[in-house]
Amino acid sequence: MLRPTPFDLATGTLLGVGPPRPRRLVPAGVPDPLGALDAAVLAGLTRPPCVVSFSGGLDSSLILAVAVRAARREGLPDPVPVTWRFSGAPRADESDWQQRVIGALGIGGSWQILRADDDLDLVGPVARRLLHRHGVVHPVNLHLHLPIAELATGGSLLTGAGGDQILAGWRRPPATSLRGRLWWLRHAARTRQGPAEMFPWLRATVAREAHRAQRAEQRAEPRRLRQRIAWHTRRRDLRTTCSALAALAAEHRATAIQPLLDEGFLAALTLRYGDRRNVGRDRLLTEIVQGALPAEVTAPRRKARFLEVFFRTPTREFVRSWDGVGTDEELVDTEALRALWSRWPIPGGTASLVQQLWLVANPPDSARRLERSDIDVEVTS
Repeated sequence: MLRPTPFDLATGTLLGVGPPRPRRLVPAGVPDPLGALDAAVLAGLTRPPCVVSFSGGLDSSLILAVAVRAARREGLPDPVPVTWRFSGAPRADESDWQQRVIGALGIGGSWQILRADDDLDLVGPVARRLLHRHGVVHPVNLHLHLPIAELATGGSLLTGAGGDQILAGWRRPPATSLRGRLWWLRHAARTRQGPAEMFPWLRATVAREAHRAQRAEQRAEPRRLRQRIAWHTRRRDLRTTCSALAALAAEHRATAIQPLLDEGFLAALTLRYGDRRNVGRDRLLTEIVQGALPAEVTAPRRKARFLEVFFRTPTREFVRSWDGVGTDEELVDTEALRALWSRWPIPGGTASLVQQLWLVANPPDSARRLERSDIDVEVTS
């Protein structure tokens, strides 16, 4: 498993892009992107149970729909969608779109719903099991996939990893009118944060280094889809995420598959749409699907926000009682961090530090055994 460095943990970032890979010729006969995605999910369907991490967002809806279509065409068992439902987190609620997609696909009978209150907090009961076994990993919310991986034991786990990078997140194109440029200059002046504002818990020199590196990576993000795909697949952030998902699944004798990062799909996407710029995710997915899947799968929807799922009572109690022990003094200004943590909510960029310092205060018991998650599971019918 690829792991975050002390700098990554302190700054709450995972920056860096690997060197360019040799350009490979696209083989003749590459299918269209939807056909390539179909081939990618088949690898999971032939290893049941094929569990799909399904949030109701565009990426997971696409993966589930393609898997259902392929399974029924090939006479294989239906994939098993597994969904989290969160109490006290209204901005993370996607239940309406979940119901619409499941209904359109006719797969409600195998749908499994996991319910969480404080269970998925950064240092809640599920995260603690992962922290004690692996230490702090990236991403900090990886633990939400632990109960899903357990349900995939002996089979396969499909996720929508890569969608936020490959299909979305385009930087806004430069303004072409004088009025537009003036608006963006005023907007930048109001919202731009310097090192001290962006990383107030770090030593000044470290904050400046992290700020420079983050802005440089943001500016380097390509606008054309062809270069964008090559760039994102070399980023440490995405490579580390995939490595962690693979390791988590392997612990349960399952194979983790990220269809949106499948080489065949990316080759087909590049061949068909590689010269496109700044295209929205919903529009791109609509073009990829070309009416072959129910309209509910690619319909535009609000992007859910999950901070309130992970910053809950266990984190609040820990940061309130933290004694200042365990920080890397070369990177972190301990007094500044204590001051920030004396108020709620705390900065999202300190999530990795919450887990790291909780682990310092609560080291793993060498006799602790890996147990299954105690999560309520609802199977729909």
